[in-house]
Amino acid sequence: MMTVIAYGTIALLLAVTALAAHRRADIRHADVATDAWIQLQPLLLRLPPALLAGVFLAALVPEQQVVAILGEASGLRGILLATLIGGLLPGGPMIAFPLGLALLEAGMGVPQMVTLITAWSVLAVHRLLVFEAPMMGWRFTGLRLLASAPLAPAAGCLTLAIEALAR
Repeated sequence: MMTVIAYGTIALLLAVTALAAHRRADIRHADVATDAWIQLQPLLLRLPPALLAGVFLAALVPEQQVVAILGEASGLRGILLATLIGGLLPGGPMIAFPLGLALLEAGMGVPQMVTLITAWSVLAVHRLLVFEAPMMGWRFTGLRLLASAPLAPAAGCLTLAIEALAR
């Protein structure tokens, strides 16, 4: 059901955006479609191996340990641990998402997964050290990190609350 809602929302947003773009004379839909295809091609090559890696990782991850420390019952402790793991998780989406898939398959709770992906997106230490601090400076990086640090645990706690309401 959630998948249908998600796809429906994406289709509606796409239709609204296409209609808005259609009203502008300087935008050609064929050019937009060509650009989209060019951007999609690398992803089509990378996604199948990444998903296969996720499936293989799922077979290797010890389920009892994942459930014990990051399962649904781990609650706030699991959310805080997922924040730490997500912030320290190196690499791009072709590493993070297959690993996330493997952890979900092994029994990781959804709130903990939301926390992990949010922390990986917002708090990634590898990007902070390699890109952000050298380019933006340590003062900015520190301020951004302090302001962003609560986001991942907040997302996990909010997911916990939404799941509790949905039951």
